[in-house]
Amino acid sequence: MNSDGWSLHPQLVRDTIELGDLALSRVLIIKDANYPWLLLVPRRPNIVEIIDLDEVEQAQLMVEIARVGRVLKDVTKCDKLNVAALGNAVPQLHVHVIARRKTDKAWPKPVWGAAEPLDHDFTELDRFMDAMKKKLWVS
Repeated sequence: MNSDGWSLHPQLVRDTIELGDLALSRVLIIKDANYPWLLLVPRRPNIVEIIDLDEVEQAQLMVEIARVGRVLKDVTKCDKLNVAALGNAVPQLHVHVIARRKTDKAWPKPVWGAAEPLDHDFTELDRFMDAMKKKLWVS
């Protein structure tokens, strides 16, 4: 799959930590320890909506969302997964995959604006990243 001319939106660069690449998408961790929160960003230039991808890439994105969701649920033992592609603030297509717990600060509401971002504990972040990388097989 071709990714010539692709770059990550500057806001996503500021707000995330890189986990690795799947066949289509870069997998990122949001810098907010309130929630185990990943983003998938298809490495295609000028893509805003899922429908901007061709049909093969749309199918690949769905496979990657499901794969990341299964692994995130397994690693975090969360109660629920939230999956969303909004793009109102950052136009570059990115899909949120968020592990939710009934005890989290926003439950049962959406996570956006519910709590001030919490810095990650580096030891916990390293453990989370290692577990995710082993199960996702990201490059």
